[in-house]
Amino acid sequence: MPMKQYKPEQIVTLLRQIELEIANGKTAPQACRDAAITAQTYYPWRKEFGGLKLDQAKRLKELERENAKLKRLVAELSLEKQILKGRCRGKLLSPDTPVATAVVVSVERNF
Repeated sequence: MPMKQYKPEQIVTLLRQIELEIANGKTAPQACRDAAITAQTYYPWRKEFGGLKLDQAKRLKELERENAKLKRLVAELSLEKQILKGRCRGKLLSPDTPVATAVVVSVERNF
């Protein structure tokens, strides 16, 4: 059976439904079965989305995606910086520096 990907709004709705059933006297595993999820799914969701409203859950996921994108960007820039430092030891256009290195550096820096 393929895994279903839930949107944050759906998760918050399911959590509210389960909380209502628990308040009405059902146990957590019974309420989870009625909502068609496992207890192993319910508890991490409750920890992450517990007191959030629909718009807050949506914003949380949006910020997590943006954070991941920014982390990748920082990693790429750090790698480029290390590469440039390795190529540019000393003066960039000293007589003993090959012209090809200067061309590669200028292309990488978009000059």
